[in-house]
Amino acid sequence: MNRYASKPLRNSYGAGCLELRAGVFWLVFLLTTYLPGVSNGLLHAGELPPQYAFEEILIDAATAEEPFATQYSSEAALDYLEAGARAWSQDKQCISCHTNGSYALVRPMLSASLGSSPEWLRAFLMEELEAYEAKQPEGLRKDIVPTQLAYLAAGLASWDRFHHQTISAETDRALRLMFKAQSEDGSFLNEDCWPPLESSHYQSATVAALAVALAPAWSKDLMPGDPVTAKLDRLIQFLKNTPAPHDYARVWLLWVDAWMPEWGLVETNQDWVQPLWDLQNSDGGWSMRSFADPEKWGDGSRADRLRSETTRQRQASDGHMTGLVCMVLKHCAVSDNHPSLRRGLSWLETHQRESGRWWARSLNTDRYHFITYSATAFGLAALSETPRNKRVQFSEP
Repeated sequence: MNRYASKPLRNSYGAGCLELRAGVFWLVFLLTTYLPGVSNGLLHAGELPPQYAFEEILIDAATAEEPFATQYSSEAALDYLEAGARAWSQDKQCISCHTNGSYALVRPMLSASLGSSPEWLRAFLMEELEAYEAKQPEGLRKDIVPTQLAYLAAGLASWDRFHHQTISAETDRALRLMFKAQSEDGSFLNEDCWPPLESSHYQSATVAALAVALAPAWSKDLMPGDPVTAKLDRLIQFLKNTPAPHDYARVWLLWVDAWMPEWGLVETNQDWVQPLWDLQNSDGGWSMRSFADPEKWGDGSRADRLRSETTRQRQASDGHMTGLVCMVLKHCAVSDNHPSLRRGLSWLETHQRESGRWWARSLNTDRYHFITYSATAFGLAALSETPRNKRVQFSEP
């Protein structure tokens, strides 16, 4: 039984999300979330609100002080992910990259080892799809909506691939809607606001590409003359011709290539994987902050804040980066017995916290640390039976 109590989801998700985006939500969010977290010191659990709270769901604040679990538990991680996604979906009634967007993308990948995704998740995605389909076309290209549409399509595509192995009409609708939000250069608009998952047009483009790559045979079955074909070509050319802004983006592009090598986004896997071994810490984990210079993460005062961190804070292995790297390498068919990957998986097994999540310090604020959610999604995927899409050879470091 899930340790975090929950109730059935309510209806009308999409409309609430759009009202929040259009109203005073961002002002309140900045005043209560960003400004209190700009100090260099980490806040303690007693000084922070719950990370997720809605009706009967209550998840305590994420902090570096949370005790480690006595042993790894996939059930505890899954309980945390389920409760966090439900709380966010019910309370905020919108798709967020850091929580229910990550859950929608990763949860179906766990179905072989941890059971099928809950039906409420697909119902939520369908409510969101219908709400966005009702918007005027110009509203699809504003703010972070293109990124939200990419996560929506990716979640439905992941559901189809890992539950049914065939494309559904709903996923086709979501992918076509996503491409209506595409920019002229082939990318997908995103404000430079909340890295790493909401950080740039490039990051959003990789999520959109992953959505297409995961959708079973969707791109191959496009009919000649379909207007989406030209849009897909623009997306591929954008990713081919635009240098990745940092090593973090290269990890996501490697993930896309694992599921769609035909696009040729990655020249040789070994050349792209070797830097990951080079960035691995001596304890076996990876640090998100090692994958980009501070000024590459976005606008505002974030770079100054990141540069003010101690060397220990900057270099410490974290759950988000370690989970992402290990998961992507497994999707690329790197063997669990590869010594460097084995060290990364061992780090994950020994660094889970009592709540079921993995710790990662936010690049943005010291208040909610929502990055621990994606850390847990990626970490659980890395430690679970993971789909391997292609067989390639990697030399040992």
